[in-house]
Amino acid sequence: MYAVTLDGFGEPEVMKWAQVPDLPAPGPGEVVIEVAAAGVNRADLLQRQGFYPPPPGASETLGLECSGVIAAIGPGVRDWHIGDKVCALLSGGGYAERVLVPETQVLPVPQHLDVAAAAALPEVAATVWSNLVMTAGLHSGHLLLIHGGGSGIGTHAIQVARALGARVAVTAGSAEKLERCRELGATVLINYREHDFVTVLHSEYPGADIILDNMGAAYLERNVQALAEDGHLVIIGMQGGVRAELNIAALLGKRGSIHATNLRRRPEHGKGSKAEIITELRRHVWPLISDGTIVPVVSAELPITDVAQAHRLLDGPDTVGKVLLRID
Repeated sequence: MYAVTLDGFGEPEVMKWAQVPDLPAPGPGEVVIEVAAAGVNRADLLQRQGFYPPPPGASETLGLECSGVIAAIGPGVRDWHIGDKVCALLSGGGYAERVLVPETQVLPVPQHLDVAAAAALPEVAATVWSNLVMTAGLHSGHLLLIHGGGSGIGTHAIQVARALGARVAVTAGSAEKLERCRELGATVLINYREHDFVTVLHSEYPGADIILDNMGAAYLERNVQALAEDGHLVIIGMQGGVRAELNIAALLGKRGSIHATNLRRRPEHGKGSKAEIITELRRHVWPLISDGTIVPVVSAELPITDVAQAHRLLDGPDTVGKVLLRID
């Protein structure tokens, strides 16, 4: 079969669409998906650069989500059949013609959605629901602050929060991205290049009940300042560095909580596992996608042979939402 390979670590040009050994037959509880499209995530960019190795036992091939058609099933698989249109959360391997995945990480393509478009869903949906709802307890009446509102995670999180009755504030780096966030349901729009988000937030509200943060160290102090009492800061990225000083007194004064989470290295089964998250998504989020309340936001679709350009687009300033790679 063919897959994206790495000729060392570095710039996008190290990625090549090349022939690789075929997958083994699926084992117990596993399925093989013939891939129609794969989502591009920031974790893929980090892995390409040598900063984010896959967990033990996972495929070395890039790609944390895909969509397609089930091509083979292993012993004991009961919920899926050959020919089913699906999407899946992966630990790796999505940038390929075929991928092997546990059946518990597979979801049906939502009604009325194109198979390829479904590749934009698993990673962002699992990240958003596990962090905002399962960890931080997002519910109606909360004020949620999303850093990077124009990202794939940001555009999905806005829609989930609005569907649950929460109010949404976002930061983004351009008027165009903020306008798209407004269209999706955000009501507090902060251009971080022009305004301090703490000042803007406190001019209208006592603080954010939940903050979804992709910056890490660079925003830690100001995120604590922006929290409301009993607020939750959920850190899912380190784009602003890994080390910062924490004012514990300020956090104590607000009875605040800080959570730092990772999706890729979660176990397959058990409490907080990928299987648990996928079950939650199918029960709570997939009906909202099927009825059009939540839609995948896709900025660009490129053929897999243009994978280098896809990485440049995701890393560029103009992309809103997801970038997909189509495998024809």
